[in-house]
Amino acid sequence: MDLPGVGPVVAARILADVGDVARFADRNRSRPGPAPHPWTPHPGNRPATGCPRAGNRRVNHMIHIAAISQLRLDTEGRAYYAHKRAEGKRPLETIRCLKRRISDAIYRQLVADAITVAADSTDAGPGGHHGATLESSAAGSHPSTGTSDQPLPGPTPTTLPPTSPPRKPHPIDRLPATG
Repeated sequence: MDLPGVGPVVAARILADVGDVARFADRNRSRPGPAPHPWTPHPGNRPATGCPRAGNRRVNHMIHIAAISQLRLDTEGRAYYAHKRAEGKRPLETIRCLKRRISDAIYRQLVADAITVAADSTDAGPGGHHGATLESSAAGSHPSTGTSDQPLPGPTPTTLPPTSPPRKPHPIDRLPATG
């Protein structure tokens, strides 16, 4: 979330969809789909320049949100957008370039975080948790002690509010039916 335009929702969605960044060989394999290149949408047609609908569309959408947020704020992304527009690129091409730049920054951050987590987990116990041991303390230290041998606490206090008295019928409800 250090990157401008990436808030808790965008970061959570990217983390949920990417998972382990180590499964990508390099930054180009982690592309969610914003990289422009020639492609043929239908066999036999002429090649078109643009973005194919390949890749993870949800991550692409999150990167798009980050790009638009950077354009609204006074950030490096906004300056980059102005620079590319001054070079003569069209608005959609420029946003695509900005999205690729944001995608690279997110990938670098995910790799850096993965390295940090790996370094922190070297002194962790079983299951990656600090202070964990291989011995269970759930049923006691003696092998014949089971969870059912331990005394149970008394009755559980009720936490529900008291019930309200029954509602009196309305006088109209007591009228005899006419036929």
